Amino acid sequence: MAFGINRNILSEWKEQVTAGEIAFLTHFWLDERFPHCTSVTKVACRDLDRLATWGEQYGLKKEWIHIREGYPHYDLFGEWQRDILASEGKMDQLDQLGKKKSSPHQLREKKK
Repeated sequence: MAFGINRNILSEWKEQVTAGEIAFLTHFWLDERFPHCTSVTKVACRDLDRLATWGEQYGLKKEWIHIREGYPHYDLFGEWQRDILASEGKMDQLDQLGKKKSSPHQLREKKK
């Protein structure tokens, strides 16, 4: 389940991806397989070779790229997410989630 972003942010990310840029989108995310993770960053680029080359510098494998809906991307969470966002100067994306009124922890508690 993804939440915590608005349509404008999503549209801007899609435009960047379509333009062949390396684009970052961070949002709240709940998945029972990863109970300690509450957000994910999708790093995408229309150009698969460019995305794979970008990922190599962080030890990401080309086969980890998700080919979905015309927006090929890596899903980053946990330490990978924090380390790569910090290295790319994009920690503001995680900081913005911290300012949201509801958090994944609150929603997880409501589901119980």
